Amino acid sequence: MSSGDSTGKASRLRVGVVGVGYLGELHARKYAALPGVQLVAVYDIDCERAEAVARRYGCAAAGELDELLECVDALSIAVPTAAHAEVACRAAAAGRPMLIEKPLAGSLADGERIAAAARRAGVAVQVGHLERFNPVFAELRRVLNRPRFVECHRLSPYAGRGGDTDVVFEVMIHDLDLLAHLVGGDVCGVEAIGVPVLSDFVDIANARLRFDSGCIANVTASRVSLKRERKLRVFQPDAYVSIDFDNRRLVIAERREKTVPSESPMSAIAVEERQLAEADPLAEEIEAFVAAVRSGEPPKVGLEEGLAALRLADRVVASMDVPAAE
Repeated sequence: MSSGDSTGKASRLRVGVVGVGYLGELHARKYAALPGVQLVAVYDIDCERAEAVARRYGCAAAGELDELLECVDALSIAVPTAAHAEVACRAAAAGRPMLIEKPLAGSLADGERIAAAARRAGVAVQVGHLERFNPVFAELRRVLNRPRFVECHRLSPYAGRGGDTDVVFEVMIHDLDLLAHLVGGDVCGVEAIGVPVLSDFVDIANARLRFDSGCIANVTASRVSLKRERKLRVFQPDAYVSIDFDNRRLVIAERREKTVPSESPMSAIAVEERQLAEADPLAEEIEAFVAAVRSGEPPKVGLEEGLAALRLADRVVASMDVPAAE
């Protein structure tokens, strides 16, 4: 595998994917279908897996990480969370911009290591907080007005993935990132509880966050639920807004300006449902990363935002009351 110019000035941006399990293969598929991009290599410690994915998408299977880093302009990192820091620091040392699957790292210390390496090398880092690219979240942003209470539910049946970390870093961090983006300001209080169920880590968690604006957020995450749910509800002075991430549906209830006296009290509430068009958030996330690499502009969900979500997740875990096993 030959080394190439990493300036990104070639007509096609050369990309690679490190870690081609479930999520990594999705990254490879999106890159392979993207105009103006060449998926040149994938790498995985499971050589057979890497070779199978490489055959599927018409690229090389690198035998070593350094081999991949030598021949790409940018890369996605989709290895297990515990290995993010090692791979990202080596990518930074090679001067390669990277899209790191969320969370940025499995610990705040590892996140700080990645941040220091990226800043030192001057390379761009985008963090894969996928819901930022969901059209229903963009619609929520348009109607948001001084939220006072936010409730998040992110529940999934057990999938067997993410076993190297707890549900806060694997699942809840999605909503922690969204809350920081929606509410803004500082979190001045955190209370949390968690329970291990099917793994050695916390599988169900709830956190209550108080922002300096006075807004309260109640966040529940589970990876051992009977059904999947991805919902967020906002209570604000002028409306109640509910969004369903999976079905791309937003419901907004607002007080009518004028009502007829003879009508029931609930007639004063106007309810509108908005169904957003089909979308592919992962494809949009990868397209945004490619655009940032080409333009030199900051990524849409950059290093500092990924680090902020990690800090908040770390605070949730630090404040967590985990019942002792009987």
